[in-house]
Amino acid sequence: MAALSSFRVLVVPGLYNSGPQHWQSRWQRLYPNFERVEQAHWDTPVLEVWSQRLQQQLRGTDQPTLAIAHSFGCLTTIHSALNDVPNLAGALLVAPADPDKFDVSAEVSGRLPVPAIVVGSLNDPWMESGRARHWAKIWGADYIDAGALGHINAESNLGDWIYGQSLLQRLVTLSGELQRQAHKALPIATR
Repeated sequence: MAALSSFRVLVVPGLYNSGPQHWQSRWQRLYPNFERVEQAHWDTPVLEVWSQRLQQQLRGTDQPTLAIAHSFGCLTTIHSALNDVPNLAGALLVAPADPDKFDVSAEVSGRLPVPAIVVGSLNDPWMESGRARHWAKIWGADYIDAGALGHINAESNLGDWIYGQSLLQRLVTLSGELQRQAHKALPIATR
């Protein structure tokens, strides 16, 4: 089984960043090696700009990387993945923002080249659960219905969100299996 320590982990927040009580921030305190993708303007979600920043961080190492994204950060991650970024090994996409609300549907339409898990909520104001399920299918991602958790953010009072951590471990396993298969497919001389 693959271990989380086998991967670099990037936290990709959404609009206005994730405050101290948001599960993303709490996870960074639990796992100090997790790195946050910082945006210059948290109040101005421009997909190309945010995606470019994520891609810069992905190019910072050859280590396989997992993205833990929330809201507009999910769209940022998806856009980057569809533009063939290096090192991205998997994505946990929590409460993605509806691409139609930001007029970026065309830019995020396509099957992701990496394992991904979309976590949706029955009462998310940023994307209705049926739409989240629809987009997960387009992205080729597993869909998890988390129940009625709102936007799955600090207001959801999730604490360290243990269930989310179990989904991250599931992503680690999926990504690790894909990495092993890719390694086996390499000619012996390049291993």
